[in-house]
Amino acid sequence: MPDSVGATMNGAAGTTVRPTSRLPHLMFFQPRLPGNTGSAVRLAAVTGARLHLIEPLGFDLDEPKLRRAGLDYHDLATVEVHPSLDAALDALPDARVFAFVTRATTVYTEVVYRPDDVLLFGPETADLSDDVLAHPRINGRVTIPMLPQRRSLNLANAASIAIYEAWRQLGFVHGR
Repeated sequence: MPDSVGATMNGAAGTTVRPTSRLPHLMFFQPRLPGNTGSAVRLAAVTGARLHLIEPLGFDLDEPKLRRAGLDYHDLATVEVHPSLDAALDALPDARVFAFVTRATTVYTEVVYRPDDVLLFGPETADLSDDVLAHPRINGRVTIPMLPQRRSLNLANAASIAIYEAWRQLGFVHGR
C-alpha cells in the first residue's frame, strides 16, 4: 500500500471526483498491529474519514495481515503516513485534537465534533504517553466508557465508535 491512497467516486456524467471528507480525521499514533490498522483502513473507506498513521509503525505497510484486514478497501481509503506527531499536526494546522485515553473525565459523546477535528488514538500496547498528552495542540482528553476492571477497547473498535458518533452528529453527510 503506498503512503497515501486517494479515494475516488463517480461524479456527474461519469467523471471521477475526489470526495471532500466532512468528517474528523482519524489519527493513530505509532500503531503496532497490522490487523487493527487494516480494519481502520476499511473504516476510513466506508465512512470517508481520512486515516493518518504516525511513525514508527510496528509493521510494514505491505504486510499481508494489513491487506487482509482491509479487504479490498485500500483503494477506497485516504491514508497518510507521517514521520512524527508534529508533522501530522502541521498538516492540519486549524484542527482541534482530541486524545482518546482510558483515563479521562469527558465522555466522547459530550464533544460537539467538527469536520476538521482530529481523533487521536494511541498504540494498541499502551495509552498515549504523557509527552504526547502534554503536546500544546491537544485540546482535550476523551474516553469511551467501559465496565470496571477492563483495560481498553480494541484500537479499531474504539476508532469506529468515535468516528460514527462524529458522523452521527454531522448528519451522516454523504451516507446512505
